[in-house]
Amino acid sequence: MNALPQPPRFCPRCGGAIAKAAPGVRPACARGHYMWFPDPKVAVGVVVEREGRILLVRRNHEPALGRWAFPSGFVDAGEVVEEAAVREVLEETGVAVRLDRLLGVYSEPGHPVVFIAYAGTAVGGAARAGDEAFEVRYFDPEALPALPFPHDERVMAAWRAREGGARLAR
Repeated sequence: MNALPQPPRFCPRCGGAIAKAAPGVRPACARGHYMWFPDPKVAVGVVVEREGRILLVRRNHEPALGRWAFPSGFVDAGEVVEEAAVREVLEETGVAVRLDRLLGVYSEPGHPVVFIAYAGTAVGGAARAGDEAFEVRYFDPEALPALPFPHDERVMAAWRAREGGARLAR
């Protein structure tokens, strides 16, 4: 379910109706108090490596319920994206990670999520399933299970092209 956000029916400032806008026109309050902008959601994920193997989580929620995926999640408002990436890995897997480089920024037509992917190295903790995973496991990078999201193969291609990734400042 990748439904795009929908505008509110009423102005959050004056309570007046927000009329349906013509294509290409932003919905707005008739009194001029409010204009709606369909902001995207920002998500982060990390290709975590330890001893040459990749850490994946088996998701216990939709989308991709039961599928193996990179540890990932949404960035909270006001949160630094790199800190969100480290937080999501720790919450989902129990593994502390050091981010090594940006792999890329991915988006899909008609989809409200912008996905920022990083390469990282496990630096502590023991792999255990957090609240959003059935299980976690390290896989050989050449024998990964089928990954569920449209950008996943591009993320892995960027990870495999190690020399081309932008290094993060430390």
